[in-house]
Amino acid sequence: QVQLVESGGGLVQAGGSLRLSCAASGRTFSNQAMGWFRQAPGKERKFVATITWSADSTNYADSVKGRFTISRDNAKNTVYLQMNSLKLEDTAVYYCAARRTPYRSIWPNDYDYWGQGTQVTVSS
Repeated sequence: QVQLVESGGGLVQAGGSLRLSCAASGRTFSNQAMGWFRQAPGKERKFVATITWSADSTNYADSVKGRFTISRDNAKNTVYLQMNSLKLEDTAVYYCAARRTPYRSIWPNDYDYWGQGTQVTVSS
């Protein structure tokens, strides 16, 4: 079992930046691809970014490409999401997720473990 805890969410003005962190504990963090997803009120959960275990490959939703960066520090069992140039439409609860394989995926159903989410609110 892997426990994931997100942090770093909050209220930020449009154009600002936030860095989300996701700390993993429990079962070893090794060989696990990670992803970030988000869910706005009344909408389904959507893919944001994903990274392989070795961090040699990443993938982003078109809506965040060029603004968000996913990274990981396996020594610290932590994955990050750096969010720059935030827009109103980035407002959502952001979830961290882990797969039991090293290969990234954009599909929520491919992930085995989920955090509780952290709220990101972008104001005008």
